[in-house]
Amino acid sequence: MNLDFSDDQKMLKEQVRKFLADKCPMSVTRRVLDGDEPYAKEVWKGLVDMGLTGTAIPEEFGGLGLGALELCVIAEELGRAAAPVPFSSSIYLAAEAIKLFGTQKQKETWLPKLASGEMIGTVAISEGTHAAHPRNIETAFSGGKVNGAKQPVADGGEAGVVVVAVNTGGSGEQAVSLAIVDTKAGGVSSEAVRTLDPSRENVTMTFKDAPAEILGDKQGEGWSQLSRILDGAAVLFAFEQVGGTEAALEMAREYALERYAFGRQIGSYQAIKHKLADIYVKKELAKSNAYFGAMMLNDEGAELPEAAAASRIAGSDAYVFAAQENVQTHGGIGYTWESDCQFHYRRAKLLALTIGAPIQWKEKLVSHLEAKNAA
Repeated sequence: MNLDFSDDQKMLKEQVRKFLADKCPMSVTRRVLDGDEPYAKEVWKGLVDMGLTGTAIPEEFGGLGLGALELCVIAEELGRAAAPVPFSSSIYLAAEAIKLFGTQKQKETWLPKLASGEMIGTVAISEGTHAAHPRNIETAFSGGKVNGAKQPVADGGEAGVVVVAVNTGGSGEQAVSLAIVDTKAGGVSSEAVRTLDPSRENVTMTFKDAPAEILGDKQGEGWSQLSRILDGAAVLFAFEQVGGTEAALEMAREYALERYAFGRQIGSYQAIKHKLADIYVKKELAKSNAYFGAMMLNDEGAELPEAAAASRIAGSDAYVFAAQENVQTHGGIGYTWESDCQFHYRRAKLLALTIGAPIQWKEKLVSHLEAKNAA
């Protein structure tokens, strides 16, 4: 079993890393966090110009026609830079949803716009702080219109197309469908939601008789479709978390080597060594789970649900731990506004809740394993 990337994929990873190091230093993330910009538009334009937004979109719809592994290496570098761009919402979620389950006409309408970066997309699932579940999806679809509210929605204020989880009647999972809403067609408003990481826009989206159509050609399949979409996104977010974990570890290591206390580098003290070693161990565990998830995602393997859940759990744990220990390693300066430690801490906390908290993924993993053992 080869859990490594090809030379071409490694070259792509290096190109993305160089671009982000040059165009998206932490000063850019600080500017977006401290200002009113929804995202770093010059960084987004650069990613679009490199063709990265069309990486996994088929060539017939204006993309590059590459696969999930290429998206994974891009995701890792975006996480390393804590890039304030809507790549995950538009590509991991909206584009993948339409690519996987849209009709030919829907793909022809939306995928070229998402691939070219002409339009940003997102997915709207949750309706508050509780975990999304078929029984609490109240946003309704009827007569070609959507009515209801979703919160939080990442990049919802900038999105031109939104894939919305809606209630179309029925019971249980069959009550849920996915609908495509063109925000330019009217009936959609958004209001900013404050989160721990303001460098990534989140909003409450309100739909009032918003024109929409069902994703695909059947109602009542939205929950199973959503499960597959989120499994793929979980693997990609895990790579972002691995990249962020590595960046936090590097920050902590560099500071431990340059900071002196009592005449010695603080990195020479056992307590600091243990912190860095613990981060490394969690990072390697997250990385191995992410790599297995990438293989399952690329091959549409039968174990994708378990692999996605495992990568999501390990990635969230590693990134949050690394971000916290990075602050601790820096000591008092790590808690100040001037320190860059905050950006990975903020992003780690936000990513741990994006597409569901780790506890939800733990429950999903356990349920899949129990079902497999019972078979």
